Amino acid sequence: MSRTVVVAGATSASGVAACTALARAGMRVAAVGSDPARIARVAEIHETITGYACDLTDPTAVAGLADDVRRDLGPVDGLIHLVGGWRGGKALADQTDEDWDFLHSRVMTTLRNTTRAFNDDVAASDAGRVAIVSAESVGAPTAGGANYAAVKAAAETWTVAMAQGYNDTRAAAVVLVIKAFVDAAMRAERPDRKFPGFTDVEVLGAAAVQLFALDAEQINGRRLRLGTTLASENDETGVFA
Repeated sequence: MSRTVVVAGATSASGVAACTALARAGMRVAAVGSDPARIARVAEIHETITGYACDLTDPTAVAGLADDVRRDLGPVDGLIHLVGGWRGGKALADQTDEDWDFLHSRVMTTLRNTTRAFNDDVAASDAGRVAIVSAESVGAPTAGGANYAAVKAAAETWTVAMAQGYNDTRAAAVVLVIKAFVDAAMRAERPDRKFPGFTDVEVLGAAAVQLFALDAEQINGRRLRLGTTLASENDETGVFA
């Protein structure tokens, strides 16, 4: 059965990987980002990817986005939330209000807006899925990354709360945990660097597809650690560590 999946933050390297993998798996993808030109380029990757430009920090705009996606692609089966960013410092004194506002707006506000807009669709689907990407640093926060870890922890809590609401459905909300992402462009820019423990964005793409094949009760509310690399394009053994 073909599914409709919204990818929020679709113009990042991880977003492009997720959109590409989902589309190649036969799913209809709503690729969402704030920059119309960049979203248009993502939509060109595959015929089943439709681009939408939206300010995900604006709840009214997100409600309109949800209406547009349903009109164009039908009810939504999944939401992959990849909106984020990094702001940090060396100590607690470096955790500025500006950085906090940036992180809270991009990570937490966009997650809250999108999940509320698509929650009923996901809950009604026979394989509804919501996934966010979080960081190892939530479990081992540092003073220099306090703002980031705190916002990511809040996002995880929101996601687990969603999962509780899915207990009597066939939907699931999960947290995908990484150290950091790496992609081909980063490797090309730094050929001397090994990026130890980093997760290739292609692993995220494979995981996004695989979530729809797993039983909801098996994954709902769980923190799933992603592997680092795939042995080959068709190998899923490295998806979850």
